[in-house]
Amino acid sequence: MQTMGYTIAEKIIKSHILSGEMIVGKEIGLKIDQTLTQDATGTAVYLQLEAMEIPRVKTELSVAYIDHNTLQAGFENADDHRYIQTVAKKHGIRFSRPGNGICHQVHLERFSTPGKTLIGSDSHTPTAGGIGMLGMGAGGLDVAVAMGGGTYYITMPRIIKINLTGALSPMVGAKDVILEVLRLLGVKGGVGAIIEYSGEGVKSLSVPERATITNMGAELGATSSIFPSDEVTRQFLKAEGREECFVEIKADDDACYHEEYTVDLSALRPLAACPHSPDNVKAVSALEGMKISQVCIGSCTNSSLRDLLTVAAILKGKTVHPDVSLSISPGSKQVYTMLAECGALADLISAGARILECACGPCIGMGFSPKSAGVSLRTFNRNFLGRSGTKDAEVYLVSPECAAASAIAGVFTDPTTLGFTPEITLPEYFKINDNLIDMPASPEEAEGLTVERGPNIKPIPKGAPPAENLAVKVVLKVGDNITTDHIMPAGTKVLPYRSNIPKLSEFCFTVCDRDFPERAKKEGAGVILGGANYGQGSSREHAAMVPKYLGIKAVIAKSFARIHVANLINFGIVPFTLVNEGDYDRIDEGDEIYIEGFASAIKEADCATLVNKTKNVSIPLSLSLTDRQRKILLSGGMLEYTKLGN
Repeated sequence: MQTMGYTIAEKIIKSHILSGEMIVGKEIGLKIDQTLTQDATGTAVYLQLEAMEIPRVKTELSVAYIDHNTLQAGFENADDHRYIQTVAKKHGIRFSRPGNGICHQVHLERFSTPGKTLIGSDSHTPTAGGIGMLGMGAGGLDVAVAMGGGTYYITMPRIIKINLTGALSPMVGAKDVILEVLRLLGVKGGVGAIIEYSGEGVKSLSVPERATITNMGAELGATSSIFPSDEVTRQFLKAEGREECFVEIKADDDACYHEEYTVDLSALRPLAACPHSPDNVKAVSALEGMKISQVCIGSCTNSSLRDLLTVAAILKGKTVHPDVSLSISPGSKQVYTMLAECGALADLISAGARILECACGPCIGMGFSPKSAGVSLRTFNRNFLGRSGTKDAEVYLVSPECAAASAIAGVFTDPTTLGFTPEITLPEYFKINDNLIDMPASPEEAEGLTVERGPNIKPIPKGAPPAENLAVKVVLKVGDNITTDHIMPAGTKVLPYRSNIPKLSEFCFTVCDRDFPERAKKEGAGVILGGANYGQGSSREHAAMVPKYLGIKAVIAKSFARIHVANLINFGIVPFTLVNEGDYDRIDEGDEIYIEGFASAIKEADCATLVNKTKNVSIPLSLSLTDRQRKILLSGGMLEYTKLGN
């Protein structure tokens, strides 16, 4: 029994735990209060919800957002949107129409609640931690199960404390805070952990600033990130007309943390994440003068009213450099409307900014790709190779202040050298208009409703129990830090097929190897060999669903990212870990491998032996699974496991 006090995260977990104990590394089951989906992952979520034959969601609140696939060059995206809209109305889910905004920004404004739990089929769901909510990214199948009233399972994380002291200097932003944390911990530093922020410096940060920091906790590999719910939180909720949702949440004075770090806000200076990883952080002063060709401001990380008012103040009366193309994506209709009403939107347009719709847009490669070998400064959260839609682009992640200053100068510019500080005053009350959030039908009305499905929407592929022995080839070998963008790319060419797995499979791993889809289909079955932190990045379950469709039976890696390993299990792909990382060099693409007792190992063993028949060597593998995960794999996947009544 715990004798010390509780952290913020532990308090919320304790009030929502349904199974297991709060022992780090052990599996726990949580009650989920709210869920969210977006349209790039949502279609699959709702197809799975329908396959479970669940007539109506059982969460307190579930919201389906349209914010990813908003470029409609063909019928596919529009058909997906109509499917999501009709299935949401029938099954008790609120529907945020295209144009209403990015899921994380809108959810922060209108629905996030201190002390509640939220999972979303998007890895940046921890954005809600900025308001004191425990938000977690999850695979779509886990979200569907939670919507049906099922338990959400995670490994009990360790809690890392980031103590914030001082206050930010002028023209230094919240983005610089999280880039500093990424510099300290790296993209793997938060794996298996919740990042909890505390200290006197917290009081100086607004809720949108806190949300910027928790949003990019996903880049640390963290399960979640969270701030206290305090008077700043109350004022934000009051401005949103939701003060009744406020509850104070803070860590006990004697709470125990597994690791502690201190960041002096007053000592921070503008930072940038350099290509091609969010933890490749350097001081902007070291990059100053580098010629740039594009600036993109927005995304779920930096598209709040506060962010864009700051940008508008920097750009007012000036003109974007002729060699720079500047885009701005407001995070929500609320933000867009308030920018228009106060005149800031006119300042942005007058300066030469190209105003995009309230959507993810360039962040996921959905338009506004950089020129060949272009240098693009973005206020986004990821700069993985090729994610922008231009493979040879150099993408840097920066604050809105740095982005705006650089857009004017045409070169990387430290905003603290501009010689002035914008005075930003946020209104006491925000513009509330939820007219683009459709309410679901009543249970009685829902019975007569029909769900509309376009021709691009295909059924979810079925899984099958594993064979007793596995004899296949290694169909692909990849290195460390393989992201879900490598496995299942986004962008304008690919995203429209998220509801059509056979077509989507043609793009699987083509960032790494153009021939992989055809090779995998030809083999019919195989395994993938990966390095460390395999599957980092987005929560997209398609990065497991599509390899499963292509016949992948197992992934063998040095280590796995949290959400992706859960997705692999959900779709019946076995995640083996190399006992000795050096054995990675003893396996090559094309090698024939054999695992005797494959199914038996899944059922009851913590290890297995891989025989590399090509090289005539035996390699030990580790298999770390809970009893529940073993049953899922033996059933052929989570959907089959759930259908069996589990």
